[in-house]
Amino acid sequence: MEIGSNCDNEAQIPILHFPKEIVGLLEQGRSSSICSSNSEKWKGMSGKMREACENYGCFILKCEEIPMIMSTSALREQMFMASKALFDLPEETKQKHTSSKPYRSYTGNCPVIPLSESFGIDVNGSSFDTVTAFTNLMWPQGNKGFCESVSYMGKKMLELCFIILRMMLESLGMEKHYDSHVESTSSVLRLMKYRVGPANGDSAQLGLVAHTDKSALTILCQNEVQGLELLTKQGTWLQLKIPEASFVVFVGDALKAWSNGRLHAATHRVIMKGDKERYSCGLFLVPKEEATIEVPQELIDKEHPLLYRPFKFSDYFSYFVSNTSDDALEIYAGL
Repeated sequence: MEIGSNCDNEAQIPILHFPKEIVGLLEQGRSSSICSSNSEKWKGMSGKMREACENYGCFILKCEEIPMIMSTSALREQMFMASKALFDLPEETKQKHTSSKPYRSYTGNCPVIPLSESFGIDVNGSSFDTVTAFTNLMWPQGNKGFCESVSYMGKKMLELCFIILRMMLESLGMEKHYDSHVESTSSVLRLMKYRVGPANGDSAQLGLVAHTDKSALTILCQNEVQGLELLTKQGTWLQLKIPEASFVVFVGDALKAWSNGRLHAATHRVIMKGDKERYSCGLFLVPKEEATIEVPQELIDKEHPLLYRPFKFSDYFSYFVSNTSDDALEIYAGL
């Protein structure tokens, strides 16, 4: 499928850098016990994140000083070499990964997005035992390198996700809700590959359809192949230029609804050009199935009237799966 482009090649979403004291907390694994109230740099960074998510629904986070989350080129190359080994397995092997939950099973050879393949792995807390089980399913003889690379990357991305969530809530003045958010969320690790299209070169082909994430937050890292595009509130597609050693952070529908629309859920897609395959890895912070999304009273006032009714996340997700649409959240829960 070829696709036209009306992208603005000049514009760019905010690129943020973590202050060194936050880097230290990440490296020490202290994301769950941060005392942030006395740090002006923390507050400043939190405000920039919130503003980016209000205006764009996402931002780029540069982490070149954080080797513990695989920001060095050698460690990232190790991660994506592991992904390549996974997607190079025979089709019948990849199809062994199945789940009753949507977007967890192996997906490939889909007529709508023929260039895309993906795996979804439910991960729980810091154990990542599911990655071991997944590895043994794909490689009955074992693959220690794959298991260690993917588990390590996933753990650090999850720590990073929780730090970002805390900063966002604090900037909204809603830090008291942090613990309940953590307790009511689970996480999904997705490994993705985008093949080169039959008409490579300068022809633009759809790698992943335009969508908003259903998660609360998503953190995405990729190899050197670009292709991620963002739809602005003004209706313009931006071709994102993701620097090396960076992550892209997206607000999803769940956090948009909970924040009463203060935070924007970014519509994004993948467009493939050229002759190189694209690999990416995403950590999705997702409300648990029984979780109810309800706007706190503190976020409702005359300037911000209630936009969304309370809803059970699993019910909304089931609705989306059955009625895929660009404005599923507004149709399902909007007032």
